[in-house]
Amino acid sequence: MLKLFSAWAESKSAGLTLSMFSALIIVTALYFQHIMDLQPCIKCIYQRTAVFGILVSSLMPLIWQHSITRLLGFIGWGVASIWGFLIAHEHVDILFAANPFFVVCDIIPNFPAFMPLHEWLPAVFGATGDCSENSWQFLDMGMAQWMRIIFGMYAVTWLIMLISRLAIARKI
Repeated sequence: MLKLFSAWAESKSAGLTLSMFSALIIVTALYFQHIMDLQPCIKCIYQRTAVFGILVSSLMPLIWQHSITRLLGFIGWGVASIWGFLIAHEHVDILFAANPFFVVCDIIPNFPAFMPLHEWLPAVFGATGDCSENSWQFLDMGMAQWMRIIFGMYAVTWLIMLISRLAIARKI
């Protein structure tokens, strides 16, 4: 089984699959925001940024098939997946806090000064919602809970690919 994952990790179909799933999540998030009028909070924007990180990381080796871009893409995928999971987990904690009056959620995104995404693309990265808002439900779970599952699946898949590449091919 590890051989299968190791071989698949080098194929373009792996990067295409990852980029398609990431693009689908981004399109879905923008649909929820602009069509269904569900305003994203700061945690939602950070999670969206993590999905963009996964998307960019998956596109790098597709654009230029080289060991360096594959390594950078692999590192980016892992970092964005784990960071997204942690942000989604924090968001779930905010939603189900015992005392919501002590929950702190910023209003303005804290992007680096050299990359103020919320100023460059406010329709995509502007936080206009409240972190304690949990109006959308599917199968008795809200958006933050679903994103925690999605990022968990991204991270587990990344870990399986990492183990298979290191165990079988002895490289990433």
